[in-house]
Amino acid sequence: MQRGMRSWMSRLLGVWLGVWMVSGCGLPTDASSPAQEALGSAQQGVQARPRLASGRTHSMVVRSDGTVWTSGENIAGQLGDGTTTKRSTPVKVQGLSGVVTVAAGDFHSLAVRSDGTVWAWGSNSDGQLGDGTWTFRSTPVQVLGLSGVVAVAASLTHSMAVRSDGTVWAWGENYYGQLGDGTTNDRRTPVQVLGLSGVVAVAAGANYSLAVRSDGTVWSWGSNLYGGLGNGFPNPDRSTPAQVPGLTKVVNVAAGGYYHSLALRSDGTVWAWGYNDHGQLGTGNRDDSLTPVQVKGLTGAVSVSAGTSFSLAVRSDGSVWGWGANSLEIEGRENGPLLTATPLPGLSGTSAVAAGYGFALAMRSNGSVWGWGQNDLGQLGTGASLNLERVQTQGMSDAVTVSSGFDHSLATRSDGTVWAWGRNTHGQLGNGSLLARSAPAQVLGLSDAVAVAAGTSFSLAVRSDGTVWSWGDNDDGQLGDGTWSDRSIPVQVQGLSDAVAVAAGEEHALAVRSDGTVWSWGYNYHGQLGDAATVIRNTPAQVPGLSGIVAVAAGESFSLAVRSDGTVWSWGRNHEGQLGNGTTTYLATPTPAQVPGLSGVVAVSAGTNHALAMRFDGTVWAWGYNYNGQLGDGTSAARYTPVQVTGLSGVMAVVASDSFSAAVHSDGTVWAWGYNDEGQLGDGTTTARYAPMQVPGLSGVASVAAGDDFSAVVRFDGTIWAWGLNYHGELGNGLPLFVTTVARTLY
Repeated sequence: MQRGMRSWMSRLLGVWLGVWMVSGCGLPTDASSPAQEALGSAQQGVQARPRLASGRTHSMVVRSDGTVWTSGENIAGQLGDGTTTKRSTPVKVQGLSGVVTVAAGDFHSLAVRSDGTVWAWGSNSDGQLGDGTWTFRSTPVQVLGLSGVVAVAASLTHSMAVRSDGTVWAWGENYYGQLGDGTTNDRRTPVQVLGLSGVVAVAAGANYSLAVRSDGTVWSWGSNLYGGLGNGFPNPDRSTPAQVPGLTKVVNVAAGGYYHSLALRSDGTVWAWGYNDHGQLGTGNRDDSLTPVQVKGLTGAVSVSAGTSFSLAVRSDGSVWGWGANSLEIEGRENGPLLTATPLPGLSGTSAVAAGYGFALAMRSNGSVWGWGQNDLGQLGTGASLNLERVQTQGMSDAVTVSSGFDHSLATRSDGTVWAWGRNTHGQLGNGSLLARSAPAQVLGLSDAVAVAAGTSFSLAVRSDGTVWSWGDNDDGQLGDGTWSDRSIPVQVQGLSDAVAVAAGEEHALAVRSDGTVWSWGYNYHGQLGDAATVIRNTPAQVPGLSGIVAVAAGESFSLAVRSDGTVWSWGRNHEGQLGNGTTTYLATPTPAQVPGLSGVVAVSAGTNHALAMRFDGTVWAWGYNYNGQLGDGTSAARYTPVQVTGLSGVMAVVASDSFSAAVHSDGTVWAWGYNDEGQLGDGTTTARYAPMQVPGLSGVASVAAGDDFSAVVRFDGTIWAWGLNYHGELGNGLPLFVTTVARTLY
């Protein structure tokens, strides 16, 4: 398929599901004595002040001089540096000094200054900045009407503050009553949470809120999905606080991004409730809990942090413990979740932790900050920005072809062997395991391969004897072996012989035989098999009405074929005009129909919802979805019939991915256009392009492949080069954008 859409324990919690928000998690100001600070200050009625915070994909650190530094994604201005440019090295938040504590929302940030004022920046879609407007801010603005504030918390779209008098104030979205003012009205300026006094700590989760009073009780309000309020009921929501039963002597709380909560008691035990799909409650199972239950195997805790599907704690001895989601799809590792608290190696002398969306940070007692996990947006602040750097795929010096699926790639070598790398959750790498690979590994049992195709989570190969072999995901029969079973080693597609080419879509497959007929199998709800039916097939059937076919391409839910006379034929889903027939009828052609206005075509490529055709004269034509400029005609307007890609001629290969496109010129240069947030266009930026731009520094290229958010090329010297997102090792360079051992940040 030419579309694409995006260890720890033995090495740390490289969790791919992370926190929506970390707030109110009890991180000490004086890192020299974390246990005394976190427990003692809370017992005296003063919240420990976090100096470290992680949002969805950005990080915040308060330095000893009272300045705030940030790194990571910056699409809404959440870094506060006056731009919306993502940063892989920390930048100073403009105009802030004397800061004592911070909190990070998904796309907004909060800071409390020593004078008790609160400052906010970033997304303001629901009034979460509290400045009385809906205006996004890339530099801090003061939250209106607040003084004497000692602590703040932030979630996706709401914010909270605790004043020195023990009252709690909230602002932002209030659809679920998460502001606690007895209404469900959004607020652009702070309102007092009703019925609460003597509060020492707060936490903001996904559409709900928590507070700890000086008497050690915990109170909750807002959404009660999955029992997130801890009151023994799965519903209803609450717009005013109510006490969480069964909890006493609590000194701090943390709220995850998806309805699980943690409470730290003065005796160092941690209690949890809510959603537990990945064991994030630490109870030894995956059962949700509507009331607090103790985290197993953990004592002496001094601070806690709740992620979307995982949890972290710091013990009084400075060690870090984790439990919950533990997707080890890095460096050939992939394990299940940790159902009880487990110590994490490589960290000592830790005073604070914060969890982000697939990454985590820890502050040591000397004030240094260390991070691990996903770093594709620079959220660890290590200075790495690998997704913008072209890297060589390891061990490939005699590659012939390359094909990329959603987040894995295949290559054939000159000896006919097939090699694969990237994500492997369904066995799509064909190496007999489900372990991801960040460097190529040989597909088992295949030799004499002449062509390969990578689908979303499955793979195909044609051998020189004309047989077709498949492996990976088979939920919809896309392996064509007559079963519905996933395969981690290749199996032969039934009933096919004399195949010369294959194509892999999201969940369906196509093959061209030497007699020019086309055969299809797999998912067929949108008519993408072209057999006039919508019946799923787990063995190949001939596509009627097609002959003389020389090439095929499979998109997400549609298919293309090129005949020897240069005409193009299409069938399947058409909601974005991807069939090129001038309509957007949902199921316009469940059998092949000619794409009008095209002749002399020699190759086609199908993306998610757009298509490319290369003519004999070297021009490229495109149609379908175009929101990100993937059609290359200089606009973002959808096209229901083919239009010429601007400024391209002399092209010898094309590829369409999810939201971008690329072409190889006859002079060996590469040109790309469309979506570019992960650097997949290879031009050193993350700027979308609506017309083709040359990929700098590349020459001698023979062919190109595109995954969801990454690209790869084969050069005439047999080497493979790749760039873009590297979350699962898609670039094959042995170094995915997951830091799987603790790395020192630049904070």
